[in-house]
Amino acid sequence: MWPGLVGKGDEEGQEPPISLDQMLQWTAAAEVDGQKFEGVDYFLFHPHTDPDASEDDIRRIADQIASYDLVVGSLVAPIWPGTVGDSAMGSDEQQEKFLSAITKACRIAKIFNEHGIRQYGVIRIDSAEFGIDKWREDSAAGTARIIETFTKAANIAAENGERLAAEGEICWAGMHSWKDMLDLLEGVGMPETLGFQADQAHTYLYLMGINAPGHALLQEGYSEEEFYAAYETLTDKLRPWTIDFHVAQNDGTVHGAGTHDKTGKHCQADDPNGKLDITKTAGYWLEGAQERGIQHICWDGCMFPNSVLGSPSTWNAILKAMVDVRTAHS
Repeated sequence: MWPGLVGKGDEEGQEPPISLDQMLQWTAAAEVDGQKFEGVDYFLFHPHTDPDASEDDIRRIADQIASYDLVVGSLVAPIWPGTVGDSAMGSDEQQEKFLSAITKACRIAKIFNEHGIRQYGVIRIDSAEFGIDKWREDSAAGTARIIETFTKAANIAAENGERLAAEGEICWAGMHSWKDMLDLLEGVGMPETLGFQADQAHTYLYLMGINAPGHALLQEGYSEEEFYAAYETLTDKLRPWTIDFHVAQNDGTVHGAGTHDKTGKHCQADDPNGKLDITKTAGYWLEGAQERGIQHICWDGCMFPNSVLGSPSTWNAILKAMVDVRTAHS
């Protein structure tokens, strides 16, 4: 549900957020060859959700989602500055805010689970340190601090029977390249509790070394053979940690809006400028998915204009892409 919220707001140049009910309506309306969306992944913040809402209020949200014949899978913790949390690389006070967001997410997850609307999925996080300039001032110390915060967060999740998935994305410090992401995962060393969330759009920019040229696996003008060799290298490193997956397309440009500036641009699934064979590349990530506890796949359309989100063709195109992925790799 976060494509209706991320990058939206009331600041200059931003579009207004889209209500939960509208997002649910669009989700439920999509259909391809008799297949409909089965559920939603869910962002735990305003205006869709008050992270401090009462149990009764959370149960009402669950009922609202269920009324569209949908379930809930993964949850997005409100870890960013301006929500509940703050930088995982920051001060003790900032770290405490980050951990508070994890605690609140676990509380809501438990309510959803007990309600019955949610039976699988992870809680999604990132470092919440936007940009890499500060990290570069002392990268070793920055990574060590994020590892410390993530370890504490993973312990909270484990105590609540949840798993955390860190979403690799070039705009988040310490997670801005495949190598730095791997360093974090190995540094925490809790694969049963803290894993990787692979988004096809974001991880394409890992290949290109955007924000970390020294870690590039491809150069512009690459051949198809070079692409798949690099993709195999990337996925061999990160697939063992992958516990959550986003079907997505990328046209190779860097784009953003609001607090998600300079990040991987999600294109519509059928965008003619898309760089990815969605079905084929998904297979590299989803090999052994069930053994890693993946029970569903999701899509991401962050930074889609509201007009695009409001078009039925957008939803049907991504649904078709997801059905194709499931058919090919389940």
